[in-house]
Amino acid sequence: MRCPYCHNSDIVFAKEGNIDKDELFKFLKSRKGRLEAVVLSGGECTLYRDLPQLAKEIKELGYKIKIDTNGTNPKMLKQMLKDNLLDFISLDYKAPSYKYQEITKHKNFALFEESLIHFIENRANFEVRTTVHIDLLDENDINHIIKDLHDKGYKNSYYIQNYMHQEKILGTLKEQDKKLDTSKIITDLIDVKFRNF
Repeated sequence: MRCPYCHNSDIVFAKEGNIDKDELFKFLKSRKGRLEAVVLSGGECTLYRDLPQLAKEIKELGYKIKIDTNGTNPKMLKQMLKDNLLDFISLDYKAPSYKYQEITKHKNFALFEESLIHFIENRANFEVRTTVHIDLLDENDINHIIKDLHDKGYKNSYYIQNYMHQEKILGTLKEQDKKLDTSKIITDLIDVKFRNF
């Protein structure tokens, strides 16, 4: 994906993505008893084909695992859930289907939707979140997402995250002139929470 508000452009455009597993596990072993969990993130961590094996090895050390994902690799995510490798999932609902490709530069909304539906139907321990820059998503877009989540049977909290400007982002977004008007957001269909507003 190429979401213009992404703060991890250095990861997205990295020429090398291999981690030094020995260094990683040396670090994790040294923190046993002080840390409880590991977050697998990105970019998009499910692009790493050996992620399930990595997660298995981390779990064997006694750590819990949280994953941050855009949901575009439902096959891997389903298998990781089945294998009890994920303790918590943060699923990014980037945009409504009608704006998804424009914002993400990724054309297959159906992959994200497949992951979302699977998580709901299997009662996964997860949250859905959307990062909002008012130049990209407005109140109508967010309400469309809320209605979609409600219609699909989503029962957990939905987090609407206000864009926090940084100089080094993937796109050319500027500081917002105004924020999303939270008073116009539907809050009686699902549990809506606002972050950084």
